[in-house]
Amino acid sequence: QVQLVESGGTLVQPGGSLRLSCAASGRTLVNFAMGWFRQAPGKEREFVAAISGNGGSSTNYADSVKGRFTISRDNAKNTMYLQMNSLKPEDTAVYYCACHRRPWRSVETYEYDYWGQGTQVTVSS
Repeated sequence: QVQLVESGGTLVQPGGSLRLSCAASGRTLVNFAMGWFRQAPGKEREFVAAISGNGGSSTNYADSVKGRFTISRDNAKNTMYLQMNSLKPEDTAVYYCACHRRPWRSVETYEYDYWGQGTQVTVSS
């Protein structure tokens, strides 16, 4: 069984930066793709970014965060990150990390097998 724990969410001003972390335990995730999703109040959970497995580092992003967010992973630490820059109020949401038991990236929530509990990011002045 895989456990994912997010951290790093907090209140930040518009234009600010934040780095989220997702620590995995239970098994190594080096062969699996991983992703970040977010859910704002009253909205469906949406794709943010994904990174491939099997030692690869290919990534893809939602259009709304492209150029502002960067996903990365440290396989030695079994940890994934989301660097968020130029934050906007519309980035406010609970951010979830997820693991897809295949090496290729996916934007679909139903393809992810393991989920963290989420971390709140609030962008407000």
